[in-house]
Amino acid sequence: MSVPTVLEKILARKAEEVAERSARVSLAELETLARAADAPRGFARALQDQVKLKQPAVIAEIKKASPSKGVIRENFVPADIAKSYEKGGATCLSVLTDVDYFQGADAYLQQARAACKLPVIRKDFMIDPYQIVEARALGADCVLLIVAALDDARMAELAAVAKGVGLDVLVEVHDGDELERALKTLDTPLVGVNNRNLHTFEVNLETTLDLLPRIPRERLVITESGILNRADVELMEISDVYSFLVGEAFMRAESPGSELQRLFFPERGVPVSGSTLD
Repeated sequence: MSVPTVLEKILARKAEEVAERSARVSLAELETLARAADAPRGFARALQDQVKLKQPAVIAEIKKASPSKGVIRENFVPADIAKSYEKGGATCLSVLTDVDYFQGADAYLQQARAACKLPVIRKDFMIDPYQIVEARALGADCVLLIVAALDDARMAELAAVAKGVGLDVLVEVHDGDELERALKTLDTPLVGVNNRNLHTFEVNLETTLDLLPRIPRERLVITESGILNRADVELMEISDVYSFLVGEAFMRAESPGSELQRLFFPERGVPVSGSTLD
């Protein structure tokens, strides 16, 4: 019997979590909460508007820990981090809500979104329509669908549920086969290429560059994971990739927003402030 990969372990636990949550709060109750939530802020539109200007469209991630690195940030106050990112020039936020493997929480998404005006994606392992409705009830503006975690029928079902509750969808791929499935199954404009292999957790920026020629121009490519310095940013920009999802590089910095500005908008200079998070 083969040893389960990290992704397989996460998905097995996620199925248990969905069962536990749906036993506590019914889908009908969640749908009522979703209808009462603040109007979506337009996640895809915000990225598209920035990319049209050939300016970095940064999805800045709020992430306390990961399976490969353990705790990444000890001083973890989502509202403060969100404000710092907004000031530093982020276009959108990504908030980890997975509890068991990333030490995330639903409340972190709510706190971050309430602290700023940026659109927010719920970063989690979505496998069930329940989680999609739950995301909207929490106030999310977008959800992540990971092709490696879903078959085509479920992927299409989750995207349809997302559309029904007013959520944008970011579909994430890791290789050519997944890209082909995503393009065939979903019409979302947002295609994320994760440079981290979710089975081994190794990172290679060439993943984005290799897949780029196969992605139609009308889709917006978001490069995810492994962007650590200006050279990485410039490598993507000369290839016409202007949208980035970055977490760890910011989370390890004393001031996440200042690090965002240093990495993506160096011409603005780095803000000077007494606060470690401003």
